[in-house]
Amino acid sequence: MIMGEVTQFTHWPARTRESLITFEVVRLQASYFSRIVNTWFLKLYIKNMVCIRCKMVVKEELKKLGLHYVAVELGEAEIMEDLSIEQLDQFRDALLKSGLELMDDKRSVLIGKIKNIIIELTHYSEEPLTLKFSEFLSQKLNLDYTYLANLFSEVTGTTIEKYLIAHKIERVKELLVYNELNLTEIAYQMHYSSVAHLSAQFKKVTGLTPSHFKQLRDKRRSMLEDV
Repeated sequence: MIMGEVTQFTHWPARTRESLITFEVVRLQASYFSRIVNTWFLKLYIKNMVCIRCKMVVKEELKKLGLHYVAVELGEAEIMEDLSIEQLDQFRDALLKSGLELMDDKRSVLIGKIKNIIIELTHYSEEPLTLKFSEFLSQKLNLDYTYLANLFSEVTGTTIEKYLIAHKIERVKELLVYNELNLTEIAYQMHYSSVAHLSAQFKKVTGLTPSHFKQLRDKRRSMLEDV
């Protein structure tokens, strides 16, 4: 077991020992369901894992190490086995080559969770948000929103609200370019209270109205097609 290895091999580098201890704590905090079936899954938290390609990279690297994953989601993976010291180092190095980073600091893990919830909500979910985002985030992480907001600002230098708005505007841009939804439908999908609210926030961030942005993109596309 990892915990036993840490106590027996105190000469290992501090970073490796801390990583193993963190992973063991996460393992001991396995879900209720896992305890019921008398098993557990080791959860790994991965920074910069924000797209489908990233998930494929993580799955492939786990397979190379002979590890069996239960689930691989944005920002995290659950595996069925303990990681040996060699596997841990190999997995970390492989992730770094793809621009990903294995996280073993509790604050970094929490920041990563906040970012991934925002990315999931804005880019991949079409379900209406029935709560204020602050309440939604607090419920998802089971932590006070004020604590989350203060921690996020302290670590990243920006606010949760600004990070959320930036991703919402980027997603609105994508939807405008796709031209599959009208502005009313986009406002609803992106959890804006009205088209006016969306337009005002879009212009504040980009300097353009959604309609003007779309016109410019359409014009640029037309010019490229004529070349």
